Amino acid sequence: MSVEIWTIVLVGLSFLAYIYIGWQSRVENSKDFFIAGQGIPSIANGAATAADWMSAASFISMAGLISFLGYDGSIYLMGWTGGYVLLALLLAPYLRKFGKYTVPDFVGDRYYSNIARLVAVVAAIFVSLTYVAGQMRGVGIVFSRFLQVDINTGVIIGMVIVGFFSVLGGMKGITWTQVAQYCVLIFAYLIPAIAIAWFLTGNPVPQLAFTFSDIADKLNKIQVDLGFKPYTEPFVNKSMLDVLFTTIALMVGTAGLPHIIVRFYTVKSVRAARFSAGWALLFIAILYTTAPALSMFARYNLIDSLHNQTVAEVQQLDWATKWEKTKLLAFDDINKDRRFQLTPNKDTNEIKIDRDIIVLSTPEVANLPPWVIGLVAAGGLAAALSTASGLLLVISSSIAHDIYYRIIDSSASEEKRVFVGRIMVGFSLVLAGYFGVNPPGFVSEVVAFAFGLAAASFFPVIFLGIFDKRTNSEGAIAGMLTGLIFTIIYIVGVKFGGMQPWFFGVSPEGIGTLGMLINFAVTLVVSRLTPPPPAEIQAMVEDLRSPLIEE
Repeated sequence: MSVEIWTIVLVGLSFLAYIYIGWQSRVENSKDFFIAGQGIPSIANGAATAADWMSAASFISMAGLISFLGYDGSIYLMGWTGGYVLLALLLAPYLRKFGKYTVPDFVGDRYYSNIARLVAVVAAIFVSLTYVAGQMRGVGIVFSRFLQVDINTGVIIGMVIVGFFSVLGGMKGITWTQVAQYCVLIFAYLIPAIAIAWFLTGNPVPQLAFTFSDIADKLNKIQVDLGFKPYTEPFVNKSMLDVLFTTIALMVGTAGLPHIIVRFYTVKSVRAARFSAGWALLFIAILYTTAPALSMFARYNLIDSLHNQTVAEVQQLDWATKWEKTKLLAFDDINKDRRFQLTPNKDTNEIKIDRDIIVLSTPEVANLPPWVIGLVAAGGLAAALSTASGLLLVISSSIAHDIYYRIIDSSASEEKRVFVGRIMVGFSLVLAGYFGVNPPGFVSEVVAFAFGLAAASFFPVIFLGIFDKRTNSEGAIAGMLTGLIFTIIYIVGVKFGGMQPWFFGVSPEGIGTLGMLINFAVTLVVSRLTPPPPAEIQAMVEDLRSPLIEE
C-alpha cells in the first residue's frame, strides 16, 4: 500500500480509538469534567501527563531544532526535562494536597483575592493560547503532507476530533485518550529511530548508536566541508548567556504550566501524585533520550540525500516533491548549475528546509516502509492533539470554574457548570484554530514563548505561595502583572515590532527568565512593604508544607 493509504488507515484507526474513549468517558458532573473525579491510577496519569507534556513541539519540532542548532539545541532537552523534575519535586505534591481544580484556584485561595485569581486566569489563557497555537500548526503540517490537504483544512479536521472528546468527557475523557495517545506517539518515535540507528551504525539502540559510533565525527566533517560550524561545537547559534537564560526559562516555565499542574489534581492522593510524577518522568525520558540521536541521524540523511544532487535526481525523490507541495521544503537553483547546494549563507543556499518537517520526513528520507511513515504521521497527530486537549480544558476551566463559578455565580448547579465548561471548550477551539492557521513561528519557538510566559507569571507566585507564608495578595498581583507584561512586551517587540534583543542579546525564547526574576523581586518587595496575610492563610501554608500528608 502507498504511504497515503497507510496514513489514512493508521490515523483513522487511532482517531476511532480516541472517539470511542471520549464517548465511553463522557461525564455529567463538574468534578469529573475538570479533574477526572480524582480517580486516575498513578501509572495511567503518568502516561497521560507524558502525552500532555510531550506536545507537537517535542514530537515534531524539537528534533528539527536540534538538527539545525546542533549542540545549542540541547537547551530544549535540558530545559524541558529539568523543568519537569523541578515540578515533580517542588510543586506537584503540595498543589495536590491543596486540592483545588486549577492553578488560578490555588492563586485565588492562597492569596485570598479574586483579583489575584483574575490575573492568574488571564495569565493561564495567555500561556495556553500561545502554546496551543503550536499544536494546531503541527496538526496542519501532518495533514497537509500525508493526506494531501491544505494546512488550514488539516487544522479544522484536528479541531473537530479534539473538540469531540474534550467536550464530551472533559478531563476524564482527555486523560484516557492521552494514555492511548502516548502509546501511539512513543512507538511512532522509537520505531524509525531504531531502524535508522541500525542502518547507519549497526547498533539498534539509538542512544548507544549516538554515543559510541562515529556518526557525530562524520557529520562534523560534512558540516565543515559545506561551510557550517561543526555540529557538536557549542555556542555557535546562541551566546552562552542566551543558552543559560533560555534553558532556565524552559525549566521554570515547565514547572509553571497550568495544563501540566492540573494533571496532578486527577489522582486520589498526594502519594499517588508523587508516583505519577515518577512514571511520567520515565515515560518522558524514553523519548527525550532518543531525540538527540534522531536529530543527528536526520541531518546526516538529509544532507546525504539532497546536497549536490541534480535537479532530475531530486525530482525523482517522491518524498521531496510531496513535501515541496506543502511549501515547507523548497529548492532554488540560484547559480543555474542544475544542482542544489546546501550552504550556511542565506543568499546562496539552494535548499530551504522547514525545521518542523525533520521528524516527519525522516522515515521517507531513510526509505523505511510506508507503514512506518504512516505511523509517524499518527504519532505526530497524537502528540499535538493530546496537548491541545489539555490546553483547551485549562482555558475552559479558567473561565467556567475560576471566573463563572468562583466569582460570578457560586450557586451554579453541576449541570450549569459543566455546560459553561463545554461552551468554553468550543470557544477556545475556535481561537486555537485561528492561531493554527496564522502561527507566529516554528512550533517549538511558539511553544518556547508559552514557557517564557509561564515562567514570568506563574512559577514565582506558586513557589512563594508554598514556601513563603509572608507573601501576600498585593505582592502576588504586582509580581504576576509585572512579569507577564514585561515578557509579553519583549517577545512581541522583538518578534513582530522590529526591536533588537536589547538585554545582552537574550532571545525572546529566553527572556522569560528575566521576567521571572522581576516577578520574584516585585512580589517579595511589595509583600514586605504591605500588611502580612491573615493568620488563617499563614496557618494554611504551614499545613501545606507539613510532611503529614494523606496516603
